[in-house]
Amino acid sequence: MRGSQMQVSPTQAQLLAMLAQILGAQRCIEVGVYTGYSSLAVALALPESGCLVACERDGRCLEIAKKYYQRAGVAHKVDVKHALAVDTLKSLIDHGEANSYDFAFVDADKKTYEEYYELLLKLVRIGGLIVIDNVLWYGRVADPLVNDLKTISIRNFNKKLLEDNRVNISMVPIGDGMTICQKLVDT
Repeated sequence: MRGSQMQVSPTQAQLLAMLAQILGAQRCIEVGVYTGYSSLAVALALPESGCLVACERDGRCLEIAKKYYQRAGVAHKVDVKHALAVDTLKSLIDHGEANSYDFAFVDADKKTYEEYYELLLKLVRIGGLIVIDNVLWYGRVADPLVNDLKTISIRNFNKKLLEDNRVNISMVPIGDGMTICQKLVDT
């Protein structure tokens, strides 16, 4: 399928599921669903009463994801939001859902990472996790000769996370790199 490189690796999916389990997560958010592999892994790790808000702008991708949610028996746990993720996250905040999510995963438009992150910091509870994918960007973030807009955006975002005292972080070099952020303070 077009864009198949956007799919997380099996190792990443397993890590996401394990993090949700360790947290005892009940309420999760995914920004950027693609065909649903990572959200499926998290939904399978949630208890029967759990909920995952799945944000995706591409309707064709969502139809594929929904098919797999059904086949895996977790469709009742996944609240699909077919819209721009920024709009969905702002709507959740406006509807009083700040500090009520345990876990979030971001794998969407790289130039919008900082905005997703700031909104998710409002939605995730203290002690909860925000996991961001593609933080190594195929090694380009470490190459000073690479200066395209996406690379610069991820490089700047990584620097912001390193300096952000609202979270503890760990950059994990699996897949294309994932940063795990644990929220420390109310925002």
